[in-house]
Amino acid sequence: KQWYQRRVAITAGIVKEAIQEVVTEQLKGKEYDPEQAPAWCKTITEAVKEKVKSLGMDRYKLAVNVVIGEQRGQGIKVGCRCFWDSDTDNYAQHLYMNETMFCLATAFGVFFY
Repeated sequence: KQWYQRRVAITAGIVKEAIQEVVTEQLKGKEYDPEQAPAWCKTITEAVKEKVKSLGMDRYKLAVNVVIGEQRGQGIKVGCRCFWDSDTDNYAQHLYMNETMFCLATAFGVFFY
């Protein structure tokens, strides 16, 4: 029954919306706190994984990365390399910023053969 998903790539747009909802919900109204940022990263990571799993993409292995930093007008570059099947695998990300912090959340969906 699940094999029909084999040739359908994970939909980045739907996943991006899910990431955006989780990040906004978790960080709305908060100011950057270096003591709390690691816990926020963990909470957001787990919430994104659960939200994406609830979208019915159970044939995908999910990897979620969240980076939170203080916002001082600086630039940041984040990169990654992956080996995957471009027919089925994909990623989505969302950048959240307020006056005191930024949060970059990325979810990778790799089809589980």
